Amino acid sequence: MAKKQKSAFVCTECGADYAGWSGQCNQCGEWNTIKEVKLGSGKAAARDNSGYAGARSEVRLLSEVNLAQAERISTGLAEFDRVLGGGIVTGSVVLIGGAPGAGKSTILLQAIAHIAERLPVLYVSGEESLQQIAERAQRLGLKTAGIKMLAETSVQQICQVLDEEQPKVVIIDSIQVMYTADSDSAPGSVSQVRESASYLTQYAKRSGVSFFMVGHVTKDQSLAGPMTLSHIVDAQVVLSSTDDSRFRVLRADKNRFGSVGELGFFAMESSGLKEVKNPSAMFLSRAEKPSPGSVVTVLWEGTRPLLVEIQALVTESQYGNPRRLAVGLDQNRLAMLLAVLSRHGGIFTGNDEIYANVVGGIKVSETSTDLAIMVGVVSSLRDRIIPYDSVFFGEVGLNGEIRPVANGHARLNEAAKHGFKRAIIPKSNKPKEPVKNLQIHAVSNIQEALAVLNDL
Repeated sequence: MAKKQKSAFVCTECGADYAGWSGQCNQCGEWNTIKEVKLGSGKAAARDNSGYAGARSEVRLLSEVNLAQAERISTGLAEFDRVLGGGIVTGSVVLIGGAPGAGKSTILLQAIAHIAERLPVLYVSGEESLQQIAERAQRLGLKTAGIKMLAETSVQQICQVLDEEQPKVVIIDSIQVMYTADSDSAPGSVSQVRESASYLTQYAKRSGVSFFMVGHVTKDQSLAGPMTLSHIVDAQVVLSSTDDSRFRVLRADKNRFGSVGELGFFAMESSGLKEVKNPSAMFLSRAEKPSPGSVVTVLWEGTRPLLVEIQALVTESQYGNPRRLAVGLDQNRLAMLLAVLSRHGGIFTGNDEIYANVVGGIKVSETSTDLAIMVGVVSSLRDRIIPYDSVFFGEVGLNGEIRPVANGHARLNEAAKHGFKRAIIPKSNKPKEPVKNLQIHAVSNIQEALAVLNDL
């Protein structure tokens, strides 16, 4: 009797798995995207029972595990190395995503051209022709003598070529077009992407070859494919553009060998992606004429400080229900800060519409911007200009207290380096020694912060 083929129900937008069919995906909210996919004949699972990490090993004591530092390979782009945690780890698998035209293929081609001068590499293209890639490399002015190319979409054939060529770094462009003969579903389906990524990851762990996999993104700018793809790879980075289309931001959403949330900044030019050595200056191109509601704060992104401008606008509501809109900020946190400002600062904004925006397209996830947001709201409400040489940071609690933030001294040094003369910070972040050319106002609650604001 023939064995019944197993199947599963998977959302084609986000990759969420379900036991049966449903009209709407609970994860991404899309309708009619849950499809039945065949899980293959079982040969994929039988080919190697070692899992993603490579060959099986004996049970050992944790204290006996070798703690030798993993070897890293430089990409030739310091910002790229920073996001990866210091370079490419031998045998690692990195998934890089981004919208069409973001520059994924460009940055990888620049990186592999630099690596090819020292180590054997292979660029596997499943979407573009080799002629198209060669024309791009020529346009970017790259040295292509050491770059080996392969146009193939079968992962089994790719691994056979890898056994023959023995490269150290491989680029798969893209993982969505790869397929494995062990799965009966069509190329590009959820099961094919999962099996192909699993196959290549196992090869990477066994052989010590480092892989870069290019991934497409969905309309909500998240990486397409099954959610298990994120669990398989060692690092997941996303290349996106800012409000100014000339600049690109590379963010690490997952990294087993470095800091999560690390940012790398690039400028898109005719000769390719160029590193931005001073990203704070990129986000501080402020208007010549000062205006109310404009405040500068210092974020901590990954392993370095970053100066950004936050704008707030308070205007009289024309309708019965005032709007609260935050771009680049958490909308719920904005509502909370307005409540704290009303309760402990005596400033009521319930009848006004309030808009807050982080200039440059940066997404703020930390709480160190609380004080800057509140100061921006007060500045716009009172139509009072904040001096351009002032910087604010600090977390605001529900009782109106100003809480300290991490890496306060490094944030102050970054502000002083860019010419700021005054800093309003939490009292617990006040340095023991003065910072050169920077006047520090340490505050412990909202009332003290508003008092300092009145004296500026």
